[in-house]
Amino acid sequence: MQVPWRDRRGRLVKVKAAVFPLLFIPGVLAAYWWATGALGGRPVTETIYDTGLWTIRFLLISLAITPCARMFSWPQLLLVRRMVGVTALAYGVAHLSLYVVDQNFALLTVASEIVRRFYLTIGFVALLGLVALGITSTDNAVKRMGRNWKRLHRLAYPIAILAALHYFIQSKANVSEPVFVAGLYVWLMLWRVLPAGWQQRWVVTPALAVAAGLAAAWIEFSWYALATHINPWRVLAASETVRFGLRPAHYVLLCGVAVAVLVLVRRTEPFVRRRLSPLRTG
Repeated sequence: MQVPWRDRRGRLVKVKAAVFPLLFIPGVLAAYWWATGALGGRPVTETIYDTGLWTIRFLLISLAITPCARMFSWPQLLLVRRMVGVTALAYGVAHLSLYVVDQNFALLTVASEIVRRFYLTIGFVALLGLVALGITSTDNAVKRMGRNWKRLHRLAYPIAILAALHYFIQSKANVSEPVFVAGLYVWLMLWRVLPAGWQQRWVVTPALAVAAGLAAAWIEFSWYALATHINPWRVLAASETVRFGLRPAHYVLLCGVAVAVLVLVRRTEPFVRRRLSPLRTG
């Protein structure tokens, strides 16, 4: 039996060994907080929210692995993409299972709620999509499906949209975190639609940061305009300044700038080493 931190030949893969235990941390923390009473009087509800949030986070991380591997010239990172994607599925299953527990295992009630409530419907569809991706994530499935495997796994992108929409509707009036998630997703999509020759150029990363930040501000404005009674212009005005604190669009911009800085450091590192090497030898 092949363990997650080894390859098919049984050799240790360092990046897998480093990432694998990290994937359990959110679940272990949730269990600890539940056991110690830190989640308050409704621990099931809090854990439902927490596992759902980590489902979306791990899904976004899995989608970000390919851009990071290419921009940072780190192809070994691709080895953990499947692992992280399956982790998103595991937290999604836990999210639904805890909802069943919260409904006292009344499966008919759970099914009727999923059918009646739109945000539960799209969340369930997103989970079914993750199940399909998880089932076909094995090496045998890759060989058996051929080119169809890539076509199927491109569904991860619309699945992420459904998951984000589920998050938006569930969050109701305060959508700061969903807007932040949506902004990061826009960054990933903008990078993906770039020509292959541009994807590794540092000059595009600051532009992606600005574009994703503006998109996050527009998404937040549109949500408040269409789905709430809150004045969207006041929300937009708050995003144009930091006087009232940082808004989701600002955080998206900062994340994009951080990526640009890290890519620049990674690209200039060999040059700096070459310049310093004569000093060390001298």
